[in-house]
Amino acid sequence: MPELPEVEVVKRSLINKTQNLIVKAVKINDGRLRYKIDRNKIKKIIGLKFKKISRRSKYLLFFFNEDIVMLVHFGMTGKFFFINQKKTKYKTSFYYDINEEKDKKHDRIIFDLSNDQKLIYNDIRKFGFIKFIQKVNLDKNSHLKHLGPEPLSSKFNIRYFKNYIAGRERNIKNILMDQKFISGLGNIYVNEILFSSGIRPVKKINELTNVEIKKIIKYSKKVISKAIILGGSSIKNFSSSSGKKGSFQQHFSVYGKKGENCPKVKCSGRIKKIVVANRASFFCNKCQK
Repeated sequence: MPELPEVEVVKRSLINKTQNLIVKAVKINDGRLRYKIDRNKIKKIIGLKFKKISRRSKYLLFFFNEDIVMLVHFGMTGKFFFINQKKTKYKTSFYYDINEEKDKKHDRIIFDLSNDQKLIYNDIRKFGFIKFIQKVNLDKNSHLKHLGPEPLSSKFNIRYFKNYIAGRERNIKNILMDQKFISGLGNIYVNEILFSSGIRPVKKINELTNVEIKKIIKYSKKVISKAIILGGSSIKNFSSSSGKKGSFQQHFSVYGKKGENCPKVKCSGRIKKIVVANRASFFCNKCQK
């Protein structure tokens, strides 16, 4: 599943591509996504102009005039393709290289845009979704209203952290994956953040020291910022609409590295793999306490 950095890169890839373009038509090849596409609502964006694109957690929000917002979540394999006036197809997402023969059967929704351009939503497993919301109702939306602060936000600080975990007995991996506590983090980046912080994923939050909490906050911001700069991560390939491939996966310290030596120079530990909250967790058996 794409995490905050990947979605942020998709947003940045599409902003300049779609700004002020008008939706001329919408073709639904298969509307049976996680939630069935509301055909009446999607028709209402025909003739409307893209005003801006923003991101909240792992969601993309496309703002149109008439105060309609298109909320997109990619699920496991959702992605956008963009086709320009010259019929050049750009990948704006992750997992797979462009393959016309394979891609075509998974193109779920095609947005025909002004200047003879197209935006295509492609989703192999169909766990993603697209919904349409009135702007005035955004704060009440069930997907958005309970989200915690973004990791790069000033609201994600030691005071917030300590107040939230007070009286709770969960482990640190579990709570960092909780979107109500902090939004946008997923399994890959939580593994990397905890390694940089020197903290085991199973450590109880009520045992964390102030120093450890500060490290988690610091490295949450550092790891996410680095991932965005490097273009996002993917298990296979990622490329932005400019064709630049994401490279953060080349900088993983522990994720997917079971049995390898710890990358820290002065550490003689090895990377172990355990399952925490039904998710693979990788950590060094020596430098993470």
